[in-house]
Amino acid sequence: MREIKKVLICGIGAIGSIYANYINQYDSKSLKILVDEKRLENYTKTPKIFNGKPLDLEYVLATNTDYKADLIIIATKLDGLDEAIKNIKNFVKEDTIIMSLLNGVTSEERIAEKYGWKHTLLSYFLGHSAMRKDNIITYDGQGYLAFGVKDSKLTDIEDVETVKNYFEKLKIPYKTPENMLRAYWEKFMLNAAVNQSSAVLKFTFGQMQNNEKFKHFALNIFKEVQTIAEAAGVKDTEGMVEECSQSLTKMMPEGKTSMLQDIEAGRKTEVDMFAGVIIESGKKYNIPTPYNQVLKELIEIVEEDK
Repeated sequence: MREIKKVLICGIGAIGSIYANYINQYDSKSLKILVDEKRLENYTKTPKIFNGKPLDLEYVLATNTDYKADLIIIATKLDGLDEAIKNIKNFVKEDTIIMSLLNGVTSEERIAEKYGWKHTLLSYFLGHSAMRKDNIITYDGQGYLAFGVKDSKLTDIEDVETVKNYFEKLKIPYKTPENMLRAYWEKFMLNAAVNQSSAVLKFTFGQMQNNEKFKHFALNIFKEVQTIAEAAGVKDTEGMVEECSQSLTKMMPEGKTSMLQDIEAGRKTEVDMFAGVIIESGKKYNIPTPYNQVLKELIEIVEEDK
């Protein structure tokens, strides 16, 4: 079985920095961070600070042609995805594994349109949110990266073992759910309810956990996504709503969702990746999505008021 020896990360915000830090601590020479010229200048002048320590990283521009990655991790925001897909081109070889840590259920589809499904894995991060303020990122280590294949007929199943072996060497927490597509949609369900609602309500996880009216509201969003997931072909969706409810209770009470952090920092949110996708899917399958329609409008109002 092949080994991962060279890694490229595109996007070192809150989540990308977690995995840049893991790999950099293990072997800094095996990691490069893909940036544009503006970010190269910014990061060189003002390095990312991760848990109080500067991240000393090696940056590379999209024009580089002498570095071929065994693993590419895309951890941009939604509005940077298309640029990332274009910019990784020079770093992709025949068997490069690509993982996307974006929220939602569409980024892998867009990556596969360009590079195919053979080495594109489904993946997501689940855990306590990393807190990001300017160039300073704080993370308590509570979380894991889940990954697997959408369809074993499309994707090389050995890629899962290759990534597992690499993560075990680096002591990166991970899970490989047996039904990856279901787990992937369950994470989407959780984010659709919690991230979006927090952007409007300005609630921490603790406030959401302790507010009975919010929990009832979230339940209705969970159910909307469950109905969409089932229509999209996801199997065994029955327990997803309760599992998401339980996941919410385990979040760090003082923590904030990434979408609330975006609102507070004046950044564009990923509402199109959540409510936007759910609403369009609802139209496709003739399923009403009133809760997500309201959330989308409210979040867009909040964004316009920045």
